[in-house]
Amino acid sequence: MPGRIVSFFRNLLHKNAVEQALDDELRSSVELLSEEKMKEGLSRSEARRRALIELGGVEQVRTKVREIRVGRLLEDFAADLRFTNRTLAKSSGFTLTAIVTLALGIGANAVVFSVLNALLLRPVNVPNAHNFYLVQRFHVPPQAYPDYLDLRDRNWTFESMMAVKFVGEVGVDTGGNPSTAWPVLTSGNYFDALGIRPYLGRFFHASDEKGVNSAPYVVLSYAYWRSHFDEDRGVVGRTVEINKHPFTVVGVAPSEFRGTDLIFSPAFWIPIVDEPTVLSINSLQNRSEHNLWVMGRLKPGVTPAEAAADLNALGSWLSKTYPADDDGIKFTLGSPGLLGDALEGPTRAFMAGLMLLAGLILLAACANLGSLFAARAADRSKEVALRLALGSRHARILRQLLTEALLVSIAGGAIGLFGSVQILHALSAWNPFPDAPINIPVNPDVRTYAVALLLAVASGLLFGIVPVRQVLCADPWQMIRTGTRGTGALRRFTLRDVLLVAQIAICAVLVTSSLVAVRGLVRSLHGRYGFEPQNAIVVQSDLHMAGYANNQTAAMQRRMLDAVAAIPGVSAVGFADDLPLSIGGSDSFVYSDSATDFRPTNRAADAMNYSISPGYLRAAETRLLAGRDVTFNDDLKAPAVILVNRQFAVELFGSVDKAVGAHFKLFGGSRVEVVGVIEDGKYRTLTEDQQPAMFFPFLQNDSSNTWLVVRSKRDPSEMAAALESTLHGIDSGLPLTIAAWTEEMGFALFAARVASVALGVMGLLGAMLAITGVFGMASYVVSRRLRELGIRVALGAGKRAVLSASLGRALRLLAIGSAAGLVLGVLAARVLSHIVYQATPMDPMVLGGVVAAMLLIGLAASWIPARRALAADPLLLLREE
Repeated sequence: MPGRIVSFFRNLLHKNAVEQALDDELRSSVELLSEEKMKEGLSRSEARRRALIELGGVEQVRTKVREIRVGRLLEDFAADLRFTNRTLAKSSGFTLTAIVTLALGIGANAVVFSVLNALLLRPVNVPNAHNFYLVQRFHVPPQAYPDYLDLRDRNWTFESMMAVKFVGEVGVDTGGNPSTAWPVLTSGNYFDALGIRPYLGRFFHASDEKGVNSAPYVVLSYAYWRSHFDEDRGVVGRTVEINKHPFTVVGVAPSEFRGTDLIFSPAFWIPIVDEPTVLSINSLQNRSEHNLWVMGRLKPGVTPAEAAADLNALGSWLSKTYPADDDGIKFTLGSPGLLGDALEGPTRAFMAGLMLLAGLILLAACANLGSLFAARAADRSKEVALRLALGSRHARILRQLLTEALLVSIAGGAIGLFGSVQILHALSAWNPFPDAPINIPVNPDVRTYAVALLLAVASGLLFGIVPVRQVLCADPWQMIRTGTRGTGALRRFTLRDVLLVAQIAICAVLVTSSLVAVRGLVRSLHGRYGFEPQNAIVVQSDLHMAGYANNQTAAMQRRMLDAVAAIPGVSAVGFADDLPLSIGGSDSFVYSDSATDFRPTNRAADAMNYSISPGYLRAAETRLLAGRDVTFNDDLKAPAVILVNRQFAVELFGSVDKAVGAHFKLFGGSRVEVVGVIEDGKYRTLTEDQQPAMFFPFLQNDSSNTWLVVRSKRDPSEMAAALESTLHGIDSGLPLTIAAWTEEMGFALFAARVASVALGVMGLLGAMLAITGVFGMASYVVSRRLRELGIRVALGAGKRAVLSASLGRALRLLAIGSAAGLVLGVLAARVLSHIVYQATPMDPMVLGGVVAAMLLIGLAASWIPARRALAADPLLLLREE
C-alpha cells in the first residue's frame, strides 16, 4: 500500500520523468529484441521490424502501461476537463444557455428549500430543542393563565413548563426620546426553563414572582440594547418607564436568542405577573381569557404521546372542576415557532406545494438541457464518428460527455447558489411590517449548500445521460458516409417528447397560477370587505401609553373625536378599539337569550367583537342594513345594546328583520339588545368563511386602544400633518401612528402578496425554461433533418412546407403541453383560493393571458431554428456531404 501511494504521487508530480523512463525502457526492450534477431542473421531494419511486431507496437504498449498506472483515472479526468473546457469555450452560446438554465432551476430550489428549512425543519434556537413542545388547547395555542398554573403544577411528564403572552406596542421612555416597542410577557421561569444564559446581568426567575405586580423587571433583547442603549454595558440596574410605570433593567439576552417564535422578535421580556401594570388589565385570575401560549420541555425518556395523555387526564379534571370554562377541554402538542397547528399546517402545505413546483422547474431544466445536449450531439455526430473510426472507445466518449454535463451543472449550481444566497440574505433582513418586529431569518445553512451540491451533481448526471443512446447506437461508417446515425427516421414519440410536454405543462400551470394570483390580488385591493379603505386615514393610539387610567379613556376619546371632526376637509370620523383585517381582534362566545348554562359547549356562536364610537360606520362606509347606529347616549346608565352583522343575525335569529330588538346573552349571563344590523365583512383574513361579528358602544365597553378612522378627500400627507398637530395639541404625549387604511391592511394582504410574487417568479422561470425547451427540441429536429430540408428546398418545397417539416413537431408538443397545463392550472386554483382572495381561473383575462403567453413562448423559442431551416442551402449541404 505505501508503494502504491508513492507511485501515485510520483506519477502525479513527476509526469515528464515517468514518461521519459517509460520511453527509455521501451527503447531498451526494442534494442534487446533487435539484437537477438540480428544474431539470427536478420538485417538491422528487418530485426527492428520483427522486434516491434513481437513487442506489440510501441504506442500500444505505452497505452497499456498508462492504463494500469496508479493515478491514471485522475490523469484521464484532468484530460477530459481540459478537452471539455476547450469544447465549451468554442460554443459559448450553448454553454451560457445551459449554465443559466441550470442556475435558475437550482437557485429556485435553494431559495425555496432554505425558507422551508428555516420555517419547518430547523428547530427553535434554544438548547435541546428536540424535546421542546407547544401545548395547544384543542388545536389552537391560546390558554388561560389559571389553566397554565394547573398544568404546570399537576403534570408528571414535563421537566418544565412556561407561559408567553404576545402583546401590542407599549410606550417606552429610556430617559431620552419616548418611543414604542413590542414586548413579550412571560412566566418567571421562562429563561430558566429554556436554559438560556444572559449576555449581561441576570434574568428574572420564578422566585421573583410574589403576586400581582410584584416583579417590575425587564430583560432587554440584544438588538434592542444595541439600538436604544448604544451597547452601554452599564445598562443593568437602570430604570425605564413602560406605559408610564418604572421598570428595572436586570439583564440583556444573548445575541442569538430571538425568543420562542420564529417570525417575531420582541424588544424585551417582562414578567407576566406585571400585566396589570403594563396593560391596565388583569386576566391572571380569569379562566375564560385564553390569551397566552404555553410551552414545555419533556422529561428524559417521555414520549409526546405520553405527555399528551398526561395533559388530557388533567383536561378531564379541569372539565369536571371548572365546567363553565373548561368543559370538554382537550390538549395536543405542537411545534413551537409557528404558533403550532395555527400557522404550521398552512405554512407546511404552501411550502410543500412551492417545493414541488421548484422541483418540477428543475426537472424541466434537466429536460431542457437533455434536449440541448441531444441536439449538440447530433451536430457533433461526424466528430464522434471520426473518433470512433480512429479507434476511440465508446466509454471514453461517454465519459467526456458526462464530464461536460457535470462541469456545466457544477458551474450552474455555483451561480444559482450564489444568487440564492444573496436573495436569502435580503429576505432575512426584510421587514414586511415596518411597525412590527416581524421578519423571517432564512439565512442558508449547511443543509442548503448540501442540497444545492446534490441537485447540481444529480442534474448533471440526469441530463448528461440523454445523449448516451446516440453514442452507443452510433454507426461510424454510416455517419461519415451520410451524416446521419443510421438508426432510421425520427421515432413518432420519444422520451424527450414526453419530457418536453411535461415541462410545457408545468410552465402552463405556473403561468396560469401566477395570473390567477395576480388577478385575485388586484380584486382584493379593490374588493368589498364590509368597509371602504380608499380615501381613509387611520390613526392608532393607546391611551394607557400616555398614562390614562381606565376611567379616563372614554372622555379623552370623545375629545379626540370632536377635535378631528373640526379639521377642515374631514367628512366623517369615528373610532374602534381594533380594525378589521389588522393585527389584533378578539372573539367571544355568545348564548341564546334563554341560556342558563354558559359552558363553551352550549354557545350559540363564536363572534368577533369590537368597540366602536358613533360615526365609525359612516367613516368606514359600512352599510347599516336595519335598525340604528350606536349613539353617545348608549353609556353605562343606559340599557346594554349592540350592533351585529348579517351573519350573526342569521345564525342566532334566522334573519335580519328578526334580529333588531331581539336579545342574547354574553358569557357570564349579561343580556344585550340588538339595535342594528350591519353588512358582513372580512375580519381576520380575506379568505376566511363569513364570521359573525358584534359591535359594542364604546361607552359601554371601554378600551384604551384607539383606532381613529378619518374620511377625507384632502391630500393624505396634508391630512396626516393636520391630524398629528391637532391630536398633539390635546396631549403632546399621545403616541400616534398615522397611515392610509390601505397601508394598514398590509398584514391581511401579506399572504396573497407573497403567493403572487412567488408564483409570478415561478411562472417567469417556467416560461424561460419552456422557451429553451422548445428551442432545444426545434434545434434538434432541424439539426437532424438539415440535409433532408436542403433536398426538399432543391426539389421546390416552399417556406411553409419547410417550416412545417422542421418546426411542426415542436409546436405540436407545445400545444399538447399547454392544453394539459391549462387544465391542471384550473384545478390548482382550488389551492390558491385558500391563500389569495377571489382567486379563480374561470376569468377570460386569465384564460386569454395563458393562451397569449404560450403563443409568445412558441414564437420566441422557434425564431432561431426557423431562420436556420429557411436558410438551408442545398448546394452547400450536398457539397459538404
